Amino acid sequence: MTTPDPQSPAPEPSKPTKPSKAPQSPAPAAPAAPRFKDRIYRSPAALVGGALLLALVGWLGIDAVVTGEGRTPWLALAVMLLLVPLVVAYTLRPAVFVNDDRLRVRNPFRVIVLPWGQVASLRSGFTNEVVDDSGTKYQLWALPVSLRARKKAARAQARLDAQAARGERGGRRDGRDPGVGLGVQLGRGGVTEAPKRAETDQAMDDLRKTHEAREGEPSAQGEVTVRWAYEIAGPAVAGAVLLAILLAVG
Repeated sequence: MTTPDPQSPAPEPSKPTKPSKAPQSPAPAAPAAPRFKDRIYRSPAALVGGALLLALVGWLGIDAVVTGEGRTPWLALAVMLLLVPLVVAYTLRPAVFVNDDRLRVRNPFRVIVLPWGQVASLRSGFTNEVVDDSGTKYQLWALPVSLRARKKAARAQARLDAQAARGERGGRRDGRDPGVGLGVQLGRGGVTEAPKRAETDQAMDDLRKTHEAREGEPSAQGEVTVRWAYEIAGPAVAGAVLLAILLAVG
């Protein structure tokens, strides 16, 4: 029987094996961001007019609150509470937001979201409107029709047509190619100018092109939604009620 050598090193204890990690599933990918931001259509004249009206209402109202006596400060507060939301609603608020999937119309007291697949037509007459598949019409407050702008664009187009016609007749006399026909004109550097259109009519043309290109896409389908702007209507109603009470008490 052999005895272990006391000087021989003791065997090292075996290290516990670490459990193998289970393969982790990849984290879910974040939703893809839209390729393009919304195009926004607004009325510059309405923005300027709204800012001026708000400045006027604020100046007169604050002056009445600070220097007025008796019921005057309360009447001024009630009038401001009524007028400020209405001015914002009809001047600063209206806008049309457009992307590849839907048309969002922000009117004074409503916000309408129409996927392109639900848009039946875009009409221009005395007002600009969008019609959905159910036949419901929604006015585009941010794109008001200006008959004056249309007449101005028509006069500019008539001048272009006359210049093009004169150039065509001159080109035929000397045997050269006129290069342009009616409705267009060669500008500087030989660039052909597009027919003249009023600004809001041009915006409606852009909306129609987007509608025609996107109405059949799967991402442009869905339901039409309408949301009321209670943040605008609420203060205006409160101001009207307060003003009515003050006038009735007095």
